[in-house]
Amino acid sequence: MIVGVPTEVKTAESRVAMTPDGVRELTAHGHTVLIEQGAGEGSSIDDGAFVRAGARTVDRDEAWSAQLVVKVKEPQPDEFGFLRPDLTLFTYLHLAAYPEVADALMGAGTTAVAYETVQQADGRLPLLAPMSEVAGRMAPQVGAHFLERSAGGRGVLLGGAPGVRPARVVVLGAGNVGWNAAWIAQGMEAEVILLDRDLDRLRWVDQIHRGRIMTLASNLGAVEWAVTHADLLIGAVLVAGGRAPTLVTEEMVAGMRPGSVIVDIAIDQGGCVATSRETTHTEPVYVDHGVVHYAVGNMPGAVPHTSTYALTNATLHYVLEIAERGAAEAVRGDPSLAKGLTTHGGRLTNAAVGEALGRPSVDPGHALD
Repeated sequence: MIVGVPTEVKTAESRVAMTPDGVRELTAHGHTVLIEQGAGEGSSIDDGAFVRAGARTVDRDEAWSAQLVVKVKEPQPDEFGFLRPDLTLFTYLHLAAYPEVADALMGAGTTAVAYETVQQADGRLPLLAPMSEVAGRMAPQVGAHFLERSAGGRGVLLGGAPGVRPARVVVLGAGNVGWNAAWIAQGMEAEVILLDRDLDRLRWVDQIHRGRIMTLASNLGAVEWAVTHADLLIGAVLVAGGRAPTLVTEEMVAGMRPGSVIVDIAIDQGGCVATSRETTHTEPVYVDHGVVHYAVGNMPGAVPHTSTYALTNATLHYVLEIAERGAAEAVRGDPSLAKGLTTHGGRLTNAAVGEALGRPSVDPGHALD
């Protein structure tokens, strides 16, 4: 199969969907890999490294002409023209937050498999996990920066100082994102409160961190109290394929102290804070009700070298599976990939996405028949 890897064009997105090691694996199995010239530069991977691994470097049009196109982020409006019925697209889509992308994919009849909804039998999301870990680990350092007075914050040091209270970091959600955020924040010696509805997950965190992270059962009262007292609020709520629930109301944000910081990692699924709107790496923050909001939809893009390798480590198995068997047979034979199938033949094939968008969806198996 011919596999294409175009350059990412989303604002300040420097990741690339393939590493030289990934190219080497695909070419060893007899597949052709077309890398758009300069696609890896933002991740500190030059064209020569891809060529030595067996890829061909091509222009944008030829990269998109492949049978299987592997990307990092959802197609941007100036890429919609490349979508077509005989194309399989494998990338992060987050269609609940980007309905116009869903319209473009269905209108073109493209077969699209979303990284974020590939799901294993035990419920794990293997292709979302690496970027969740990166985003979670980034959140405290981002929050620490914007808590500095020169960056618009309250002027609070995350770890405090001898005799001075550290910053209070509140994390909503104890999944991969939230747990990693809480872990790094406590390593920076902040006071950390982690909220989740899953008590077993909170027990696990408590056992691992031996009380260094305070855990609270999530409910309206607990969220209201925690948000009001937070110096840094990290939103890390996930609904696989669907829109993130709005847990933090505008009234709660208005009750926070001026110069507090919100990092809404869930923004690529619509955000879990009522006052959040998506920002970019070039203009990452804005102030609402006196509170600094950071809501970049592609946080791991700020550390593209690390993120590119972490992502390819997770996706390569599935890329190879699609290349070897073709999209239809791969989806039929792998229940994990079947959950990732999002559009096919002009129809939505993921129930959670359909519910979030208010549109009908069909079972992946029926769509492929």
